Amino acid sequence: MREGMETALREASAALEAFRQNSATFDAMAAIVEAVSTAFKNRGRVFACGNGGSMADAMHFAEEFSGRFDQDREPYPALALSDPAHLTCVANDYGFEHVFSRQVEAFGHEGDVLLILSTSGNSPNIVKAAEAGKARGMTVVGCLGKGGGKVAPLCDIVLHAPGARSDRIQELHMLALHAIIEAVEREMNA
Repeated sequence: MREGMETALREASAALEAFRQNSATFDAMAAIVEAVSTAFKNRGRVFACGNGGSMADAMHFAEEFSGRFDQDREPYPALALSDPAHLTCVANDYGFEHVFSRQVEAFGHEGDVLLILSTSGNSPNIVKAAEAGKARGMTVVGCLGKGGGKVAPLCDIVLHAPGARSDRIQELHMLALHAIIEAVEREMNA
């Protein structure tokens, strides 16, 4: 049992080191910090979405802004597109591929940010969300893996996590997002 756990931690460490050694990682993170900070400073909003574990990460990302992260401060307008009543209503009436795009169409405006978390970038609901965000004039950010898939060309900013396994990709996304949130807080208080 211990051997398997040690292997998992070694794999995670190697993935983090590869992520950290790639200068594109820091360029993308800095661009995300700027996009999110600019949206907040201009009274814009940040929306986040993903499937499965990526949805949980989208919710975590949003609550760090609307709740608190490291400091007591005003709440920032961030929301995960995760309302179960909405998701099931739209899935039933329009199909699962529209569960995020309908919310983006309802709430997204020019100057807002749409953060998409996806390990493959190929889920139809993620692609449609990105298309809706682009149509609304939002800055579309992709935290992606496995080459970025179909959604990567629709994104204004791509943060690509290396790895073949979803768990390693999601771990890197959350590490990067925590660093981004902390940087946004500093930027907002500068």
